[in-house]
Amino acid sequence: MTRTSFNEINCSLARTVDIIGDKWSLLIIRDAFFGVQRFSEFEDRLGIAKTVLSNRLNILVENEILKKVSTNPEVDRFIYKLTPRGRDLLVTVVSLVQWGDKWVFGEGQEPIEIWDKEELASIQQLGLQARSGKILEARDVVFKPGPGATSEMISMFEDYYLQKSQDES
Repeated sequence: MTRTSFNEINCSLARTVDIIGDKWSLLIIRDAFFGVQRFSEFEDRLGIAKTVLSNRLNILVENEILKKVSTNPEVDRFIYKLTPRGRDLLVTVVSLVQWGDKWVFGEGQEPIEIWDKEELASIQQLGLQARSGKILEARDVVFKPGPGATSEMISMFEDYYLQKSQDES
């Protein structure tokens, strides 16, 4: 089966899910945060087929989420380590875990807890904050074209806001 590429879409979310939006890729990234580094460890923990694992690891390496590091130059053995790009996915992974804790498992049924090593306490629930520090909800935010928006993206937003203002009048 051929995957549809979102590489030409002028949208950060579309291009990001093109790289990490596959369930196996997210679980590989999760396990990398847990400290898993070897191909065989990923394979055993995830129960994933070698071909699928190899493909996903290659995509993550090509996109600089993981780096492939030789463990011995004389043999073909590698470990996979998170790169700075990969480590920047921590908030995304934690956000997905917290959403699953709330909506899939329910309070008091969380499979894992995420703790601050220094404070030896569970971390705070993530939330979207305004620059003032106010916690925002979906109704509190709007999306608008950014500096990298194409003319099509700008037109889409103009059409949306024009329609919305007509609906409100």
